[in-house]
Amino acid sequence: MERKNAWTTYSEEQLKELNALTDAYKAFLDAGKTERECVREAVKLAKAQGYVDLEEVKNSGKKLAADDKVCAVYMNKMIALFHIGKKPLEEGMRILGAHIDSPRLDLKQNPLYEDSDLVYLDTHYYGGVKKYQWVTIPLAIHGVVVKKDGSTVDICVGEKEDDPVVFISDLLIHLAGEQLEKKARVVIEGENLDILVGSRPAKSGDGRDADNGTEVTAESEDGQADSGDKDHTDNKQKEAVKANILAILKEQYDIEEEDFLSAELEIVPADRARDCGLDRSMIMAYGQDDRVCAYTSLAAQLDTQTQDYTCCCLLVDKEEIGSVGATGMQSRFFENTVAEIMELAGQYSELALRRCLSSCRMLSSDVSAAYDPLYASYFEKRNSAYFGRGLVFNKYTGSRGKSGSNDANAEYMALIRKIFDGNKVAFQTAELGKVDVGGGGTIAYISALYGMNVIDSGVAVLNMHAPMEVTSKADVYEAYRGYKAFLQEA
Repeated sequence: MERKNAWTTYSEEQLKELNALTDAYKAFLDAGKTERECVREAVKLAKAQGYVDLEEVKNSGKKLAADDKVCAVYMNKMIALFHIGKKPLEEGMRILGAHIDSPRLDLKQNPLYEDSDLVYLDTHYYGGVKKYQWVTIPLAIHGVVVKKDGSTVDICVGEKEDDPVVFISDLLIHLAGEQLEKKARVVIEGENLDILVGSRPAKSGDGRDADNGTEVTAESEDGQADSGDKDHTDNKQKEAVKANILAILKEQYDIEEEDFLSAELEIVPADRARDCGLDRSMIMAYGQDDRVCAYTSLAAQLDTQTQDYTCCCLLVDKEEIGSVGATGMQSRFFENTVAEIMELAGQYSELALRRCLSSCRMLSSDVSAAYDPLYASYFEKRNSAYFGRGLVFNKYTGSRGKSGSNDANAEYMALIRKIFDGNKVAFQTAELGKVDVGGGGTIAYISALYGMNVIDSGVAVLNMHAPMEVTSKADVYEAYRGYKAFLQEA
């Protein structure tokens, strides 16, 4: 059952729509390289379409009714958008769910150190990465520092044309004989993924102290340098590069070294989203797993008119590490927010909430592995996803014997087929590689705990979890079209 390449079907009008969508998507990727930034962008786009913050609605005393649009943000890392439908919420919603976290490097809480006149930031990688892919490439620092007084400092270094970048060094090929004998898993160790951020010492005349920017040299009562402070001075001079970096942080951001204790700083590729291929048919960018599904879901939600059933777009954090924590899908954020929505609509009871959640239909939107002819032995061709053939459905994910999988039922798959075929949306089905080769999971199994119908769907990706991932523009466009059709007809 080979699927047709979607590029062969497009009219000139569709190609214009495709290009407009993918240009907006690239801008979203550049603006949203962290989950916090994605939420900020989503809120901006939603409010431009008339969405109101849930807290504002609660404080106003207004009741929700059909056609109302409301969004809820949690800890600046999750967002749920609701477009209230005509039917009672007890009859269920139509949900598009995706995650907005991506593999990256996080700074440790005590990250800054100097060694041999070089200053580094110590990191801990987040999610599944091939560590060797992160060395020698330009990197940027994104995130927030929250000071003890509660004020928040936004950090973004490495994205502007005149910004400096940072990087992780690698051993030169001339000395790498022993290194190249190692397995790829350990050729770069996790503890060696430290970011080089400086090499220039503070001038002795600057008098910058490594801790607080104050004068280094102490004097005795007779005006001479106190011998008891000589060792202290020598130690400070030994860390003169670190002192310079701390002075820069103080000057530019008004932060101290201890402020790293309450910071969330992520190291991501500094490259921007780019057209890929001589035919410009693809997009190369960081974080397309899973922001390609997050953006197309969001765009579909914002472009959908009032439907019979309430439409919901849910963008969550922490999927790459098991959907755990307060901002992961396993938290009660979604359930609690639905309860709030039902209360504001005058429809809440514990039983009505349970009926609502179990009656929902959902597309758990996450990426799938694109077939790569250069690594053909890892795929089973009849059940692989291909570039340009549309949105991918994974009836089940998991690993090997479907372990950890949501396995959608046949009746639901039949409904999805009918909707997509009726709207001439290009789609395909796939598994994540050969049965015994590997596998992966999504948020689908967590949503399925409520008893709702849910199936994995998403865009095929090359280089998944690499610093720069690649998608087909046609698949991005078909994802948007498919998600919109689902909200309207499921």
